[in-house]
Amino acid sequence: MCGGGQNKHQCGCQGPRMERFIRPCMLLLLYEKPAHGYELMESLKEFGFEDGADPGLVYRNLRKMEKEGWVESEWETGGAGPAKRLYRVTEEGIELIHEWSQHIRGNIEKLSYFLERYHNSIG
Repeated sequence: MCGGGQNKHQCGCQGPRMERFIRPCMLLLLYEKPAHGYELMESLKEFGFEDGADPGLVYRNLRKMEKEGWVESEWETGGAGPAKRLYRVTEEGIELIHEWSQHIRGNIEKLSYFLERYHNSIG
């Protein structure tokens, strides 16, 4: 039965692959409002990243997305405390959000079809 143990699935399925879902989530959050990395970690809880996302994962993805041209950043030096990077999505990143939304919608349709067949056959 699927779901047994931590990340161990007897059915052979991989379970949720949330680390692959982090990029579209981060892009959408940055589209809604420019943010610092630590703010993104907190906001990712809303997308199912239970304890926020791993800082290393967030910052690695921010660097990759900046290298790809999907986000840009600038140092914020005003205010108390050390300088922080403020990230915002670029036009290319916004296009990617649209592509991801189409991809996700297609997956929802496939998963809904599976569940409908399951309920009609077994449930």
